[in-house]
Amino acid sequence: MPDQDFLAWRARVEAALEHALPAPERAPRRLHAAMRHAVLNGGKRMRPLLVYASGIAMGANEDDLDDAAVAVELIHCYSLVHDDLPAMDDDTLRRGQPTVHVAFDEATAILAGDALQSLAFDVLASAPLDAARRVAMLAELARASGTAGMCGGQALDIDATGETVSLAALEHLHALKTGALLRASVRLGALAAGASAHGNTENLIALDRFADALGLAFQIRDDLLDIEGDSASLGKTAGKDAEQDKATFPALIGIDGSRSRLEHLSTVMTDALAMLDADTSALAALGRLAIERVR
Repeated sequence: MPDQDFLAWRARVEAALEHALPAPERAPRRLHAAMRHAVLNGGKRMRPLLVYASGIAMGANEDDLDDAAVAVELIHCYSLVHDDLPAMDDDTLRRGQPTVHVAFDEATAILAGDALQSLAFDVLASAPLDAARRVAMLAELARASGTAGMCGGQALDIDATGETVSLAALEHLHALKTGALLRASVRLGALAAGASAHGNTENLIALDRFADALGLAFQIRDDLLDIEGDSASLGKTAGKDAEQDKATFPALIGIDGSRSRLEHLSTVMTDALAMLDADTSALAALGRLAIERVR
């Protein structure tokens, strides 16, 4: 049952994250405390769950997936630390607690994000897998994190602030900023299971279609929650998109149009998973979570 799997996988990745992070008593203590503040504070752990769900669907063992799950979550957490900085989104609340630069200071937050990014690749490079799979997974995570992925999407988001963009441009922006790391999470699980890193296998094509739709759905739901949610339930500051004049789906196609787009993406995810000869119930449940989540 997916819900039981999710509880077990969250417990696994929490323990693995605790093990991967530097101990709080080790010097430099302030930097290590900031890293732990950024990571060990709850969160949905959507990306690690996608690693486990796709990897197990493709035949991997959980032990082979722990390091990939940790690595992708460390990248995600580093991105949140930097996104919250005054030079970016200038936010003070994340996952229901003060952001890292508020709890510590800006310099420590920058260093904590840098260190989390480095640690992610260190963890993945040490995964108990053969060299070919580790190299393929490292390359996948690097691409998803750089200018062709998350960082590039953030740059496009900054450029689009206060501007009117087309729907295609907005979808491309978020395919990089949000979707690339979610897609990488799905791919990391498949690669750990032995899927080919080269060539377009049918399984990877189906998983990519699922992940691309999930990433877009996740962002549209995020945009809606920024309008409809409140800071207490979201664990972050609500209403920031409108305040900062961000390019969002509700601003471009309206709330009803955004909800209609979510329904379409749900169908795309269902059709993509139907192409796989595997138990995709956990992936399907994560697709529903992306669309129905309340925080």
